Amino acid sequence: MAKPFRGVVNLDIRDSVPDWGPYEQPKAPAGSPNVLYIVLDDVGFGAMGCYGGPIETPNIDRIAANGLRYGQWHTTALCSPTRSCLLTGRNHTTNGMACISECAVGFPGANGHVPPECATLAEILVEQGFSTALVGKWHLCAEDEMNLASTKRNWPVGRGFERFYGFLGAETSQWYPDLVHDNHPVEQPSTPEDGYHFGVDITDKALEFISDVKAIAPERPVFLYYAPGCAHAPHQVPPEWVERYRGRFDAGYEAMREETMARQKEMGLIPQNTQLPPLNPIGTPETRTGPGGETFPPLDYTRPWDTLSDDEKRLFARMAEVYAGFLSHCDDQIGRLLDYLEETEQLDNTIIVVVSDNGASGEGGPNGSVNENKIANSVPDDLAENLAMLDELGGTKSYGHYPNGWAMAFNAPFKMWKRYSFNGGTCDPCVISWPAGIEARGETRDQYHHAVDLVPTLLDCLGIELPETVKGYTQHPIEGVSMRYSFDTGSIPTAKHTQFYSMLGSRGIWHDGWKAVTTHPTLSGWSHFPDDTWELYNTMEDRAELHDLAAQEPGKLAELVGLWFHEAGAHQAFPLDDRSGVEIITNPRPQLVPPRDRYVYRPGGAEVPESVAVSVRGRSYSIGALVDLPSQDAAGVLFSHGGRFGGHALYIKDNRLHYVYNFLGSEEQRISATEDLPAGHDLLLAASFDKDGEDPPGTAHGTLSLYYGERKVGEGRIRTQPGKFSVAGEGLNIGRDGGDAVTDDYPGTRPWAFTGGRIERVVIDVSGTAFVDLEREAAAMLSRE
Repeated sequence: MAKPFRGVVNLDIRDSVPDWGPYEQPKAPAGSPNVLYIVLDDVGFGAMGCYGGPIETPNIDRIAANGLRYGQWHTTALCSPTRSCLLTGRNHTTNGMACISECAVGFPGANGHVPPECATLAEILVEQGFSTALVGKWHLCAEDEMNLASTKRNWPVGRGFERFYGFLGAETSQWYPDLVHDNHPVEQPSTPEDGYHFGVDITDKALEFISDVKAIAPERPVFLYYAPGCAHAPHQVPPEWVERYRGRFDAGYEAMREETMARQKEMGLIPQNTQLPPLNPIGTPETRTGPGGETFPPLDYTRPWDTLSDDEKRLFARMAEVYAGFLSHCDDQIGRLLDYLEETEQLDNTIIVVVSDNGASGEGGPNGSVNENKIANSVPDDLAENLAMLDELGGTKSYGHYPNGWAMAFNAPFKMWKRYSFNGGTCDPCVISWPAGIEARGETRDQYHHAVDLVPTLLDCLGIELPETVKGYTQHPIEGVSMRYSFDTGSIPTAKHTQFYSMLGSRGIWHDGWKAVTTHPTLSGWSHFPDDTWELYNTMEDRAELHDLAAQEPGKLAELVGLWFHEAGAHQAFPLDDRSGVEIITNPRPQLVPPRDRYVYRPGGAEVPESVAVSVRGRSYSIGALVDLPSQDAAGVLFSHGGRFGGHALYIKDNRLHYVYNFLGSEEQRISATEDLPAGHDLLLAASFDKDGEDPPGTAHGTLSLYYGERKVGEGRIRTQPGKFSVAGEGLNIGRDGGDAVTDDYPGTRPWAFTGGRIERVVIDVSGTAFVDLEREAAAMLSRE
């Protein structure tokens, strides 16, 4: 009980006095505003219209026109770390989120679990009489906890959100999402053929969640965390939104940087003397190597536009058109939220915060990808194949990411991108509107702030102090400062004095207008941190971090480097980790159960996530289904794992057994039985792959044989993927294929459920020696960022 009982208890109730105080649910003070937190993904400083960008975002512009834009608001440069700051008001390493949650390494600052001593805003507000809900992306849960057998302590419903509808990990398909409703997986309500899109679906749910509360208690405030996962890869959106941008990016990313910077100067977002940094500001594979001769990360090289072929320019421009359409479509859904709040007379007393979790992403590398899963499998994209897909980009047959030149453009005027402590990774959009509490309309604020500052700002606006304890845990102090002072006038000096940065080997520190930052490439494996080159910038005059003053101001540089070490120590940012993706992704982590040689699955359960399902990568394997077939009418899926962009399945069609291995969406390798199925009970239908080689290393080749019992009824040669079937989602199913199908050859209709018989169980044997291709796992980690 939060309050002591102050009534009177006697033998007879007639002589007793009740006190309901300790038992009443909390109620917010009358007139408390709603809070709408809109967290975009991989949207750089120079992407949206209200930040001078080329992408039309009329509804976010509408929020900015009704409030404030911040020109010096910052993030950690990566998804999970920033999201932990946005919800707790503590630095990412204080939250144990030095990297994305899937890449925890077992140290206090990098364990992938936000400690209960760092309560989320939802955990605070729910005890103050707010209804709380989250739709969209979570990404604050360790990978070993993203399944139904695990604890739910770090799912949204375990961290203060009463309702949840979205996905737990880094990314998901916008057409076939990996959906969780509250604390259990669910199927999407319709298909893309029927008009389904994840952004529309979560907006429907957001409106439903708010309406459910307001129908019963109109004055009860709602905290809605709206995180659509846009514009993180895969970039997927209805074609009419892509067509809006046809031809707009034909001039290339370098020209777009210039155009965007010019508009930003006109809008007063950046100093008039700002200049653009070079396209490859920290080096290239040809110009720079590590202290031990290590190569410069090839993923972080940008190809100049004038070196591209005409076909490459067409492809690259179309990829930008898809990204732009994706973001505009997301903005349209935000407009639905605004319209609802306005129609129900809630808009004036709703605090709306719009931010991005980091800068635009460079994970597409120099060439981008039509199927991001190829990057995760170290299989290069083929230009001819990609050009043939030009009109499919953004649709159900693509899983794309643009080249990193567009990341530089969408981060204009800054250099580098997500993962880096330069402003291209950290200086991102922040828009705040609260008509009932902010008099300013359409103004820009220049005070320097960070993601850790938003929780104290919101608590300040709501008149709520951080409780000493939440759920019985003594709270770690808030590490940000309130931005509310800046609501009143743009001329008030910045209240913040210091902010440190540390991400995958990249380091930075800002202090009273000066910034020191290293040129250390992320994920490079270079180590030798004491030998790092530190650059020094006066950010009041040089936002683009172009004019290095380290030689002119050695004392100031030494002061800031010393301050970085102090701040990093205070916020448990050690040890530093710039290891390659190979080393990070294969770092030993706790597992609920160890891998085994034999897996048994039965029909009727939820989809099993790939991270905890049987792995057949690089090894011989067999799949056996024990079934009852009373007649010759059986049809449908027996077993499926993965989806359109990589996967395999065993199914019955036309009274015969079929197996298909879809190699990265490029080749469906199908083996069909040469005989009709027998009828009977306890029949074993099997597929067995015998590996006999690898070419290239990691891609297993061998013979796939089909069996009815012990009788071979078909065989053929196949190759198997070296990496995972999917970057996110698309797990293992028995008796059906949920989500995006492995093949279009299934009989019947979605979800192609098995009918005309009964599946007793499916057993997968992988007792052969596994080949773990570390390079593919590393690429998959980069994609999940």
